[in-house]
Amino acid sequence: MTAPLRLTDRKREAIVMAAIAEFRDNGFEVTSMDRIAARAEVSKRTVYNHFPSKEELFAEMLQRLWASATAQPEAIYRPTLPLRDQLRDLLDAKMKTLGDSNFIDLARVAIGATIHSPERAQAWVNRLNEREETFTVWVRGAQQDGRLKAVEPGFAASQIHALLKAFAFWPQVTLNKPLLTPEEQVSVVESALDLFLCWYEVPASCSPA
Repeated sequence: MTAPLRLTDRKREAIVMAAIAEFRDNGFEVTSMDRIAARAEVSKRTVYNHFPSKEELFAEMLQRLWASATAQPEAIYRPTLPLRDQLRDLLDAKMKTLGDSNFIDLARVAIGATIHSPERAQAWVNRLNEREETFTVWVRGAQQDGRLKAVEPGFAASQIHALLKAFAFWPQVTLNKPLLTPEEQVSVVESALDLFLCWYEVPASCSPA
């Protein structure tokens, strides 16, 4: 049974959620600590006790975004399992994150806040790219086993991530499109598998003995 949050922890969470809502509604530059305090229903001093600046609040949001993105299984290549089954597990986990409204809200706020600060954007993109590097490792393992064609692994990994994000991330973040339904998620994943494996999978008859 999860222990109830202490009052100070509840206030901190309220501040973070208020900041996310304010940044989403009004943008990073316009939002003030006063507005965040009012929305969180705490004093301005309480806000500053937890977060000395808006930058600190933004860093907290990036940390949460990062935690959501990393809450996925490691991309470990398994030579005894069909490629499609392995890839489906990885893409299903990725789609679960992309289908989380909290993740999309955080991403929308983060992207909006980074428009006027390339440094913020670069730091965020770099961290997300680090997470997707594990998929690159999976591609490399399948190539070494002779089951995927020779191609730069990072390029192939970016391609399959892009196949998902084109339907389940960028439309929601930039155009406020609704999250995909479970049926739509399955369709996007299966289509991505078809495209990726049709192009990159080495036919069994061509694989090393």
